Amino acid sequence: MSFSIPADLEAELNELVTHYPQKRSASLMFLHALQEHFGYVSKEAIEWTAKKLDLQPINVYELVTFYPMFRQEPAGRYVMKVCRTLSCQLGGADKLHAHFCGKLGLDVHKHGLQTSKDGKFSVEFVECLASCGTAPVMMCNEDFYEGVSNVKADEILAKAQ
Repeated sequence: MSFSIPADLEAELNELVTHYPQKRSASLMFLHALQEHFGYVSKEAIEWTAKKLDLQPINVYELVTFYPMFRQEPAGRYVMKVCRTLSCQLGGADKLHAHFCGKLGLDVHKHGLQTSKDGKFSVEFVECLASCGTAPVMMCNEDFYEGVSNVKADEILAKAQ
């Protein structure tokens, strides 16, 4: 396998495994660390993690595809995650997503991760962000926003400039 990680990160992950009763229990922490380092979780990172934790690649892939915080392709510096579950849909998530896409020159009909031509912004629909009563909700990187209107969306974009 040609995929490799820096020795200091591998040492950190090796030490991390010692904190769990089973290797597989460290899976999420491995994925977080790899995404933080590389910006996303590649197929090679999935295979490396599986080998390191004595798992099948499908066991790691299931985690990457289930949790909305993991990406399988590079993203922009600012990632706009718009919740698409029922409460947010009823609260205007489609309009919010369309607004971001319009502002950033992206395809309003695409639900997967897409990145602006300058590489600065990415927009994607994600599953539940756990604030159904304040829809529509979204995240810009690690910042969480509730009741996001188009005006508030523009403020979020301006703040990210």
